[in-house]
Amino acid sequence: MFLLRLLYKPFAIVSGLIAARVGRSVFRGVWSKIDDQPPPLPGTGEGSVGKVAGAQALQAGVMAGVAAVVDRGFAVVFHHLIGIWPKPAPKPDDEEPGRRQAVAAGGSGHVGGKR
Repeated sequence: MFLLRLLYKPFAIVSGLIAARVGRSVFRGVWSKIDDQPPPLPGTGEGSVGKVAGAQALQAGVMAGVAAVVDRGFAVVFHHLIGIWPKPAPKPDDEEPGRRQAVAAGGSGHVGGKR
């Protein structure tokens, strides 16, 4: 199994490169709807603190979302071709500590409101 999962490394590298390129493109498209100027960089003194923070947060969110979609797509293709998922499923003991404590206290473990 380990050797088969090791075969995923080239997929992961290509996936990361594609995700970075697509993510930058998506962010530029989204930012162009917000402002006519390019996003301000933190160290240049351009733009307000709020605008810099907003641009960086938006870029991080877009990049993370695109990376997740591309990585999932490559994992599905790998699973289809090889027959196993590139990463093993998490064990029940590997859950987030906060969720385990919330469930033990009688909550649903969901943060941010009722479900």
